[in-house]
Amino acid sequence: MMTPQEIQNMLDRVLLKVDKPGRYVGGEYNSVIKNWDEIDFRVALAFPDIYDLGMSNLGIMLLYNQINQQSDLLAERVFCPWVDLEAIMREKNIPLFSLETYHRIRDFDLLGITIPYEQLYTNVLNLIDLAGMPIRSQDRDESYPVIIAGGHACYNPEPMHAFIDAFVIGEGEEIIVEVAHTLKSMRGASRLEQLEALAQIQGIYVPRFYDVTYHADGTVKAIIPNHPAAPKTVLKRIVPVLLKPFTRFLVPNIDTVHNRAPIEIMRGCTRGCRFCHAGMVTRPVRERPVPEVMQAIEEIINNTGFEEISLLSLSSSDYVYVHELTDAVHEKYNGSGLSLSLPSLRIESTSAELLDKIGDTRRSGFTFAPEAATERMRNRINKYVPDEQVLQAARDVYSRGWRTIKFYFMIGHPDETLEDVQAIIDLCKAVLKEGRRILGNKANVNVGVSTFIPKPHTPFQWVPQDDLESIRAKHRLLKEQISGQGLHLRWNDTDSSEFEGWLSRGDRRMAAVIQRAWELGAKFDAWMDHHKHDAWLQAFEEIGLTPEFYTHRERDIDEVFPWDHIDVAVHKKFLREDYLMSIKGETRVDCRDRCFACGILPKFKEARAMTEKMAWECPPVKPISARKRSNNNDSASNVTLLN
Repeated sequence: MMTPQEIQNMLDRVLLKVDKPGRYVGGEYNSVIKNWDEIDFRVALAFPDIYDLGMSNLGIMLLYNQINQQSDLLAERVFCPWVDLEAIMREKNIPLFSLETYHRIRDFDLLGITIPYEQLYTNVLNLIDLAGMPIRSQDRDESYPVIIAGGHACYNPEPMHAFIDAFVIGEGEEIIVEVAHTLKSMRGASRLEQLEALAQIQGIYVPRFYDVTYHADGTVKAIIPNHPAAPKTVLKRIVPVLLKPFTRFLVPNIDTVHNRAPIEIMRGCTRGCRFCHAGMVTRPVRERPVPEVMQAIEEIINNTGFEEISLLSLSSSDYVYVHELTDAVHEKYNGSGLSLSLPSLRIESTSAELLDKIGDTRRSGFTFAPEAATERMRNRINKYVPDEQVLQAARDVYSRGWRTIKFYFMIGHPDETLEDVQAIIDLCKAVLKEGRRILGNKANVNVGVSTFIPKPHTPFQWVPQDDLESIRAKHRLLKEQISGQGLHLRWNDTDSSEFEGWLSRGDRRMAAVIQRAWELGAKFDAWMDHHKHDAWLQAFEEIGLTPEFYTHRERDIDEVFPWDHIDVAVHKKFLREDYLMSIKGETRVDCRDRCFACGILPKFKEARAMTEKMAWECPPVKPISARKRSNNNDSASNVTLLN
């Protein structure tokens, strides 16, 4: 067994041989190091990708803070080593270690893994293996740390069921401490007894306590609990009132993907875009009061020295107090050098007045996400934004000094044609024309095009993914016409889209494919230059499954889905009705203006009762008609306030 000091000594000898040694040394400002021998229960928090990405993940920072606030618990971090250090670790038998104290991950009591997207699945297996543990849950007894996983990719946990002991379904800030204390009280118990205790926590799913049967055609027949501790369905965990913002962020040793401190101003969305997984599973909307946000900004500046703060939500311009907040920030920090980004602005809810408050001197770019460019497609996806509204948004942005507008579109929507794709091209050219009229040749339009992937727990979970030849034809059309001065195109490759599609709606049988692909060398699948598509196809062939079954097959309206026992508090009946409405081109208004009985409110109250906390009612929220609105914009990643 290698001690922490021995691990550190080994690293001292090899780190100068790898890229970015700062990824592996820890010691960041604001990191928490507790006395290992004085703490009763130890948690390793993992993000299954490299430090550069994991350190920008708000979720793992929130969990780190929540656990370390407990006097009897400690949390330390671990990320995947890049391929250069991994090769050295395997050659010299260096086990995966924590950044805070260099303890082996194998020596912790609990390993919590954040999985925000499916492309990280093979990294999870690689991480467990580097820690010196069997990758399959059934092969790990109580001598190993319990492995739990949470995050958006876990709302369909079935493809990873064989590797994870228990999944957190829903929001993790409160449940992570409950899980830790439960396991602490079970010290000395068998692994089965530990999992029985976890299964009784609302929001915890233990896959070994469920059996799945299949029809002859490969579709799911039934998902049945096989243990008295297992509920028939697992209701997601909901934090009814957002916890106080985390403000003591760790300051990274190296540049990361987002060198800024985030504050979540609102959780959830009421728009009902039919393709949007996050919008469905994070209901209901909860908003943070302006004084709390202002206090958090002040604390972050004092605690970290970050000069840029990002206000996070799925739809920031739908935040009721957005004007009040921007006014308060301007009044307090104008001229201070603070940069404040306000991402996820929507075209239809961003006013010219708000644009005037956004940015001061660094007006580099503004991002919108109309997703589709014809009325037919916009109605189908329930995101209706008329062309004139988009053009007016462009005029408002260009006239305020921004030179670049970036658009995000999706192709491959249900029943999409080449005419619908041509409309994307025409709209982008019309926007560039408006920009040149105002700014001349300084105006630019950057176009990002992704392929629509049907996701679980959305109205489009029934639809087939667009086939490869259709997507390639749409790519050709876009590449031919979105080019030349002022027009720039980026797109997702078809292999990565197919890959995500397999995993998003996978069932338990996909676990064998994931394991075999990893054995064939698959890892870092989210990195295009590392994704081994041939390994995945070989794994499917060897396991005896066909990729098309998971991607290009239309689901029967009454089909049992692999995730039907996971209750996100939105009724499947509601999703089915919305799907049938989409076929007819019918839309729903924002559910702040009208409740469509999706199921979230009674489930929310049930969730509160099950956690034995005080009753909670939805806070009063102004309807859209009462809020400041105009015909404008959609999403701003490069927008800054108060430079």
